[in-house]
Amino acid sequence: MSNTKASKGWDLTQGALLPKIIVFALPLIATGVLQLLFNTADSVVVGRWGGDTKEECETALAAVGSCGSLINLIVNFFFGLSVGAGVCVAQDLGAKRYDDVQKVVHTSVLTALVSGTVVALIGMLFARSLLILMGTEPAVLDQAVPYMCAYFAGAPANMVYNYCASIMRSNGDTVHPLAFLTVAGVTNVGLNLIMVLVFNLGALGVGIATAASQWISCILIVWFMARDDGPCRLNFRKLRIDREKLRKIIYIGIPAGIQGMVFSFSNVLIQSSVNSFGKATVAANTAASNLCDYVYTAQNALYHAALTFVGQNVGAHRYDRIKSVALNCIGVVTAVGLVVGVLMVTFGEFLLGIYSPGNEHVIEIGMIRLRILATTYFLCGIMEVGSGVLRGLGKSLISMIVAIIGSCLMRVVWIYTVFAAFPTLDVLYLSYPVSWLLTAIAHFTFVFITVRNLRKAGEPSLQPAAAQAAAIRTVDVQAESVPESEPDSKEE
Repeated sequence: MSNTKASKGWDLTQGALLPKIIVFALPLIATGVLQLLFNTADSVVVGRWGGDTKEECETALAAVGSCGSLINLIVNFFFGLSVGAGVCVAQDLGAKRYDDVQKVVHTSVLTALVSGTVVALIGMLFARSLLILMGTEPAVLDQAVPYMCAYFAGAPANMVYNYCASIMRSNGDTVHPLAFLTVAGVTNVGLNLIMVLVFNLGALGVGIATAASQWISCILIVWFMARDDGPCRLNFRKLRIDREKLRKIIYIGIPAGIQGMVFSFSNVLIQSSVNSFGKATVAANTAASNLCDYVYTAQNALYHAALTFVGQNVGAHRYDRIKSVALNCIGVVTAVGLVVGVLMVTFGEFLLGIYSPGNEHVIEIGMIRLRILATTYFLCGIMEVGSGVLRGLGKSLISMIVAIIGSCLMRVVWIYTVFAAFPTLDVLYLSYPVSWLLTAIAHFTFVFITVRNLRKAGEPSLQPAAAQAAAIRTVDVQAESVPESEPDSKEE
């Protein structure tokens, strides 16, 4: 019998869904906002004080902004594996397989440390070559390369933090990652000001500050998990790779990583198209993109909610709750997206002015992106919820294929057809809402098909609740009677 303690987190397989989804999502929204403050602090500080003249500040802002899509392209593949870790933990918690949770935790943390080191080496060694390939202007390049190298010094810490946060979310804990990121965020802002105003390091300075803050958040979350007494406890002596758990993490996580990487690739192409409009447009796009990220982050919390809630209910064989999880998440993400999007456009000129004060040209260009994207970002939220539901069901490969075809490939085609015929910023930015809508429709089509097939197959979820509980208890008793030398059962 397992000697691992029962979960101290939430049981998401019972009770009303909407209150739990909201309480789960609110700290996650705040966490995402704090993560964005890292980038916002970078952009605001260099946009205001990154040089002695307005032109020098504009160059520094463009340097930081030109790295964003490229950084995401490099790290998103490895971040995708953290999604696999989160789904595995959620399903094992739902099934009350606490020893399996321990195996996932220690496999994940070691995987994060190794992959983070690989990411850091790739980012530092190929920064200049990749930025040149993107068509970055020489004046911007001289500041962008040092910033990117400094940023990647924090990649191992950033990777470990995100994996640990994914594990804690799967246990229903979204509060502690928020607390750790708050400390790191305040530190980041303070270091930004010191590095730029005191040491006059410009873009390099904010890169150093970001890397330092990533190490702080990593140390805090690892310290907490090492002191936890639940199934997600981290014991450094147990850090080893469990092949079966790594296989399952990879099975779910690699499609998520490839999807994120391809999304980033399509954004790199869009960034390259933006670069062709000149430095002022790049600076404006950087500021407006930073603001739009807040809308996305507010909605992305519902992606994680859908993934976690569906994952635990899959582990508990409660497939009857999946439809309710999806509908509740769609309703909340639509409301959040519309409210935050409208507010972003309403106060857009003021907010853009924070990044580039007094530069009316940059503000005017930035408003083009805000008017088109911020008001339609709820479509992206619905698309993300669909992806989260599919991954929680274990259909990560389907989610990847749908996203690549419906969103990423469509953007590439748009750039080389519609945008080539009408080369304006408005037309370029329209590729986003069109791709979000198509992908959302495809995602939920597959969700409907998957759940319908489960019902036809006569899953335990169709039994009355009491019968389900009895069936699960029977399975647990049988599982505990199996000798520990037996291999773990495989879930497809």
